[in-house]
Amino acid sequence: MIQIKNLRKRYGKMEALKGLTLEIEKGTVFGFVGPNGAGKSTTMSILATLLEPTSGQAYVGGYEVTKSPKEVRKLIGYMPDFFGVYDNLTAEEYLDFYGANYDIPQAERKEIIPQLLELVNLSHKRDAYVDSLSRGMKQRLGLARCLVHNPEVLILDEPASGLDPRARIELREILKELRNMGKTIIISSHILPELAEMCDVIGIVEEGNLVAFGRVDEIYTRMQETKVLRIRLLDRFEEAMAHLQQKVNVSQVTHEGNWLVVGFTGDDQQQVELFHDLAVSGFPVAAFNEEQGDLEEIFLEITKGVGS
Repeated sequence: MIQIKNLRKRYGKMEALKGLTLEIEKGTVFGFVGPNGAGKSTTMSILATLLEPTSGQAYVGGYEVTKSPKEVRKLIGYMPDFFGVYDNLTAEEYLDFYGANYDIPQAERKEIIPQLLELVNLSHKRDAYVDSLSRGMKQRLGLARCLVHNPEVLILDEPASGLDPRARIELREILKELRNMGKTIIISSHILPELAEMCDVIGIVEEGNLVAFGRVDEIYTRMQETKVLRIRLLDRFEEAMAHLQQKVNVSQVTHEGNWLVVGFTGDDQQQVELFHDLAVSGFPVAAFNEEQGDLEEIFLEITKGVGS
């Protein structure tokens, strides 16, 4: 659905994108991860036909964004990282205004708008003026605006920025529903754990370079050569430590209260075998689990040294 080939964008002497190349399949929720200034918004603006690249190509639904901008705009719904709402309109009037701009007949707009308000949980605010809405409600209204012409692709730049935890949860549930509807969605954020929950695939960008691309679990697996296992015992801690230190796939063992923290280089099957070995050896194992890192750790590891 989306193809980006060797995309570059230069602002004077500053190069915001440095040969970015990636492909996003139809129906994918893609998370664009990176700090401010990494090149996320520049890429999204190019895909939305709002900015021309210095070189390279970008395609949406087979249309090149600089050669066929009208066709691309029919396919996309773009939500920038600011509200972009008109305070003196009601929520219903706001959506009606944008529907008219997309040449949707009035009779059709009357059917679509209640459905959109229900989708984003704003049916009870249809007659409320935009300036009376909370930040989270304005974000959801902006999302409804993106959907008014039923686009195949949604480009959402920092949609969760500034939202409280409840508003983020509500937004995440709406995005899940849109994914179930078959929409291709690009979400940018520097709130990394949220993208792990919402996205099928993520791309990590730093200083205009794509430094990692793939499923969250795949990226985590590639980065984590050594797993951290936490084993809770009822007693016999010293014996268990000595026992584990003799295992080939155990790099180190430390003791924290009732827990043994084990550096482990084996695969999942070898992890099962280790648990079985402890049980057969008579150690009183009360809990055995793999400690999960988070996307912040992955991001810091992947981008280490980029641009230096």
